[in-house]
Amino acid sequence: MNKRAVGSGTEERAEEYLKAQGYEPFTRNYRCRAGEIDLVLKDGEYLVFAEVKYRRTDSYGLPEEAVDGRKQERIRRAAGWFLREHRLSPETPVRFDVVAMDAYEIRLYKDAF
Repeated sequence: MNKRAVGSGTEERAEEYLKAQGYEPFTRNYRCRAGEIDLVLKDGEYLVFAEVKYRRTDSYGLPEEAVDGRKQERIRRAAGWFLREHRLSPETPVRFDVVAMDAYEIRLYKDAF
């Protein structure tokens, strides 16, 4: 299985997990010149931009550790593009969540950054 197929499968698993937590899917794999957002969902009043990270093993660190400052900034910029493209108010309450997955569990970090 190639990396793209693994990534797509983990994003599907993450989306199903978040739906079970009460999130409503909006879109998946939003891309713009500023970057990419894995999942965009609604959670109550919040528009949630979720980054999904998967690691088969922890030999390269935990998946959530890969969402460093540089990655966070790219996601923030892409979120701004998303809001403008969908003509949503800059006052829209937004949140950035991280879904970390490994072979054994899924960990959700709400308002991660």
